Amino acid sequence: MTAGARFRVLCLSGSLRGVSGNTALLHAARSLAPEALELLLYDGMGALPLFNPDHDVEPLPSTVAALRHAVGACDALIVACPEYAHGIPGPFKNLLDWLVGSLEFPGKPVAQWNASGRGSHHAQAALREVLQTMSAQVLDGAAAEVPLPGAGSTVESLLEQPEQVARVGDALSRLLQALHELAALEAGRA
Repeated sequence: MTAGARFRVLCLSGSLRGVSGNTALLHAARSLAPEALELLLYDGMGALPLFNPDHDVEPLPSTVAALRHAVGACDALIVACPEYAHGIPGPFKNLLDWLVGSLEFPGKPVAQWNASGRGSHHAQAALREVLQTMSAQVLDGAAAEVPLPGAGSTVESLLEQPEQVARVGDALSRLLQALHELAALEAGRA
């Protein structure tokens, strides 16, 4: 990361649902992002094989290699994850499991976002614990809650709500500020 540069941010939705509030939130964020943030959406979670440490060796499954490459090529991540049965949905935990042994993930700045209108404090707490265990830099100042009704939420419906647009804009501003601060710290160490 360099101060003044454009930051590449990989967006990971924890939902496979076709019309997901968390996925809609990330798509809306991409359309609202300031020029200094390039938001890229990862959509390969459903194609990842079930994690098996025996398969976490070279050559990696191609979908896993692509995920790790995408993580390595970004400056930060936004994770928007729903709650399922008071926890992290299985497919998203599987995605995270494939990143545990990677060289690309440790130290990566991560902002936790949540689109649940009912709250998902169990999953958010569990996700934070997993991210910290994986050596992520969890950006508390860039965390966001944008309560959406859940299933049936669309990018269009979110963008038609000024209050929600303001929440997303504020979260993006806080993320950009956090990334500038990290870049300045790195530059000071160099």
